[in-house]
Amino acid sequence: MHPHQKTILPQRIILVRHGESQGNLDDAAYSTTPDHDIQLTQQGIAQARLAGAKLRQIVSGDGSGPNWRLYFYVSPYHRTRTTLREIGRSFSKKRVLGVREECRVREQDFGNFQVQERMKVIKETRERFGRFYYRFPEGESAADVFDRVSNFLESLWRDIDMKRLHMDDKHDLNLVIVSHGLTSRVFLMKWFKWTVEQFEHLNNPGNCEIRVMQLGSGGEYSLAVHHSDEQLLEWGLSPDMIADQKWRAAADRGAWNDHCPWYLDEFFDRLVDDSDHDEQDETTA
Repeated sequence: MHPHQKTILPQRIILVRHGESQGNLDDAAYSTTPDHDIQLTQQGIAQARLAGAKLRQIVSGDGSGPNWRLYFYVSPYHRTRTTLREIGRSFSKKRVLGVREECRVREQDFGNFQVQERMKVIKETRERFGRFYYRFPEGESAADVFDRVSNFLESLWRDIDMKRLHMDDKHDLNLVIVSHGLTSRVFLMKWFKWTVEQFEHLNNPGNCEIRVMQLGSGGEYSLAVHHSDEQLLEWGLSPDMIADQKWRAAADRGAWNDHCPWYLDEFFDRLVDDSDHDEQDETTA
């Protein structure tokens, strides 16, 4: 970024899961149709259209100015692209700055054609092994998805810093990522520095469910600006995680939450107080 160029942050980063798909209705669909080619049901199409209307309410209200705009990232899978197409019915061309197909926010790879009975056994094994680390045969683990989502976030920040998405400072920019359930959970895990244990307790978003990371008063993103405590609890966030989201809603950009237990206390439980440690250092010097 040019040293005199100010970074303008998006007002919101919004995660949207795809609408109901044929695979959501019947796991057998994956045994004959490649995962990337699974299509939406009619219910899924209706969900996507409704999600578009909800998105419009979100980005045009809640303190937004009249010059709000959207930029979309979308997984290359058929069901996410169709979801985006239906969402787009709620917006005029001038409101959409651009769309980018982003392979790194695709679904977790479960292997190639998925034999139903075999996948049932595999998923039972995953529950015993742990959802984050278990790697599907010929596929990925959630940890693998974490790595590529982390790489995507680096690119996203470069796009923001270099104003590739936000050419007019008068626009209130909203980034919308149309993706998949696990990918969205991993995105939030990476962004908010949640632990693997915390990830294991997160619930999958519903079809076309919308999760909004919104800039707080100090310039930090938080889920607690738009969503209630009850919603965050339903998603699987613990009371400590919700408290951190509330702190972020008012925190200055780049601030560090000293009271966040998983930043320090999660790893150390017998650290002496600074004053006691300093006194020991002085006596042994």
